[in-house]
Amino acid sequence: MLSEYLPIAILAALALLFAVGSLVASGLLRPHRPTPVKLSAYECGNDPVRLPRGERFSIRFYVVAMLFIIFDIETIFLFPWAVAARELALFGLIEIAVFIALVFVAYVYVWKKGGLDWAGGSLTPIEAEAASEAPGPREEVGIRAG
Repeated sequence: MLSEYLPIAILAALALLFAVGSLVASGLLRPHRPTPVKLSAYECGNDPVRLPRGERFSIRFYVVAMLFIIFDIETIFLFPWAVAARELALFGLIEIAVFIALVFVAYVYVWKKGGLDWAGGSLTPIEAEAASEAPGPREEVGIRAG
């Protein structure tokens, strides 16, 4: 019984050895020339600066993140269907067509509302609605010195 699991144990040990060996080799062989740009954090193309007190992050980042999660989950749901598509036959095809149609309607809605417009200075309708529901004071905060 134990001999049945021996190939799996050997494969796991080889995978672990390869992963650790690759990390050690890259650490020893790579050039190490740090610069301020290389050491700085990368935040979605924006400079990672501390916001003045009272200023909030743009809603646009959160809207894009939520949209990514929604469409990522759609993709995750497509994989089990693809595996069982032959057994599900016409019923499965109709079910997945309804599912994709619902997600497509949501995609078109977000597109029409401006949720996918990344450029632009003004708030999209989705951002304006979210900003109006946000708790706390809504004062204009300018750039402060010091």
